[in-house]
Amino acid sequence: MMDYEPVIGLEVHVQLATKSKLFCGCSTEFGSEPNRNTCPVCFGWPGSLPVLNEQALRFAVKVGLALNCRVSDRIQFDRKNYFYPDLPKAYQISQFEMPINGKGWVFIDIPGANGSVEPQKVGITRAHLEEDAGKLLHEGIKDGSLVDYNRAGIPLLEIVSEPDLRSPEAAYEYLVTLKSILEYLEVSDCNMEEGSLRCDANVSVRPRGETKLGTKVEIKNLNSFKAVQKALQYEIERQSDMLENRERIVQETRLWSEGKGQTFSMRSKEEAHDYRYFPEPDLVPFTVSAPLIEEIRKTIPELPEARARRVMRDFGLSEYDAHVLVQDKKLADYFEACVREKVNPKLVSNWIQSELLALVHQARIGVEECPVQPAGLAGLIRLIENNTISGKIAKDVLPEMFATGKSAEAIVNEKRLVQMTDTKLIEEVARRVIEANAKVVQEFRSGKQQALGFLVGQVMKETKGKANPKLANEILVKLLKAS
Repeated sequence: MMDYEPVIGLEVHVQLATKSKLFCGCSTEFGSEPNRNTCPVCFGWPGSLPVLNEQALRFAVKVGLALNCRVSDRIQFDRKNYFYPDLPKAYQISQFEMPINGKGWVFIDIPGANGSVEPQKVGITRAHLEEDAGKLLHEGIKDGSLVDYNRAGIPLLEIVSEPDLRSPEAAYEYLVTLKSILEYLEVSDCNMEEGSLRCDANVSVRPRGETKLGTKVEIKNLNSFKAVQKALQYEIERQSDMLENRERIVQETRLWSEGKGQTFSMRSKEEAHDYRYFPEPDLVPFTVSAPLIEEIRKTIPELPEARARRVMRDFGLSEYDAHVLVQDKKLADYFEACVREKVNPKLVSNWIQSELLALVHQARIGVEECPVQPAGLAGLIRLIENNTISGKIAKDVLPEMFATGKSAEAIVNEKRLVQMTDTKLIEEVARRVIEANAKVVQEFRSGKQQALGFLVGQVMKETKGKANPKLANEILVKLLKAS
């Protein structure tokens, strides 16, 4: 079979975290009674005039600057005309020829070998403002659908990437990186379940080494980053098989079915409507002044990439660990709050990524809601560092802290879990372990170092995890060499 290369571009719609809509004062609150947050401007009634939301404009510029985009010299809104029940005006106010943000770029991190990270530059075509449409409700309705216009007019920023992505994995990393930047900027809550972050994917395939683009297919109904990755993988295989069998790929929009793990044809793009864009007559073209751009630039915080470099430099973490921690701003804040408690940064990183996040994910909460606050985790790690408890015991203590909210010290004292450091007691156990495992002892003396680990494990088992593992190791080696 010929080797085919995918070409992927993504369109990401971000709901901006403003309290009111893009062109009127209606609330953007999620979950309100249907059609409550509407007004004549939302519906385009005669005599109503749109007024641009200044906060949405500032957020759009802020994102553009963070994505290295050029803020346009002249900005214009346009009417995108099409008829659909969720569009009350029969047109959408968007941007076509003069978007607020032009060309830009962002670096994504592709995981490499041995925990390394390989950067890849992905171009941004544009990032423009537009209003959202309403929402059609079909569930439980036999004849027809209902429409909730609360969402109509909510400010969106559409971020369009260049077709620079070459794998579903790269597309996933791009979305993770973009979401992380948006959360650091605090311009959106990026809640995919509530529709604050939505993605459409465009993909084509071509023989590897070919420069001409293949026929593009758009995929919709992608409600998670993993769904984007899986849908792209399926579509790449489908198109590759078609080319291999000399079948014609048509330009179309397809829907992803999570349950069936397949894409299905929705409509042909070759018969797509002409949106008949023309300048919005009720909103004049304008320019964002240089002083305002600089004012907004000063509000941009330390972004994930810069934070990862600082975490590596200041705390000695690996490239992989640093990038895992800083992707989620709240997780990075939690990590740095722990480190401020004067405990080992590497130990903090390990415990957050392994034990703590497992409990957080199991409870289906965010790290900011975790019952074990940074000072609490630091307290647990401090007990390990000063040899009060072993790491094995600590793994039993943390779930108890999570469930009860008690401190590590309180749980250790209540359950008498203090680590055994009495050399005589450990030596007694070690002698029994040596006597009971003659075969393993012989393996160690034959040069098999793994045998020592087994013997240490047996000492830890007999002491119910209370023996100091380092001390147990030293005592075993001493006894084995002496006999």
